[in-house]
Amino acid sequence: MFRPQGPTLRELAGQALSSVERGYDLLAPKFDHTPYRTPDRVLDAVASQLAPLGPFGRGLDLCCGTGAGVGVLARLCRDGVTGVDFSAGMLSVARARPAPAGPEATWVRADARALPFGAAFDLVVSFGAFGHFLPRELPGLFAQVRSVLRPGGRFAFPVGAPPRPGSPAYWTLLGFDAAMRVRNALWRPPFVMYYRTFRLGDVGRELARAGFGTGLYALPGLGRRPDGSPRARLVVARRLP
Repeated sequence: MFRPQGPTLRELAGQALSSVERGYDLLAPKFDHTPYRTPDRVLDAVASQLAPLGPFGRGLDLCCGTGAGVGVLARLCRDGVTGVDFSAGMLSVARARPAPAGPEATWVRADARALPFGAAFDLVVSFGAFGHFLPRELPGLFAQVRSVLRPGGRFAFPVGAPPRPGSPAYWTLLGFDAAMRVRNALWRPPFVMYYRTFRLGDVGRELARAGFGTGLYALPGLGRRPDGSPRARLVVARRLP
């Protein structure tokens, strides 16, 4: 995170004391040099798992950031891909990147909770964005995704296995969550980043209520835990009629 190309501690503090939108505008020029950018191995694992379900027509990367997920869609979709994000700074970086091989990519600035599309897509993906939504916002978010999918279209996103209680990763995540809650209790505007609230059981129930049939697939390329369970899975939700 603190490599020469990445943000300084002072820059990260400035981001954390801003709104989510403004924070990502500030971080955008250096975002691809931080751990927040989805690693290529995750993108490749998702693309490999989705490939047998395609090819797809049009694809949408929800909360696309600087556009890493659009590269996945370009491998899977024939008719065009779109990235949508509410940070103008992140979209500016995405537009400046070399276009991935495949169909033309377009970029749209919009809030995922109010998507400006009709039922135009066959595949929606999202990578690492759901911690920015409060649990009470998930029903509306999933309803928005369903509204932009054609019947039978799919909504896919990877989820990591939760850290085991008492492990270093568990305490790190708990400490980060606590720090964000203290920050939001003392400072306005809030910066929503609560990854402990995105629980797979709750997500499955909300997807079903929104009109999806959901499947869960292991991502073996991302490794397994000591008990043999996968370190990450792919949620694939199919829009029901």
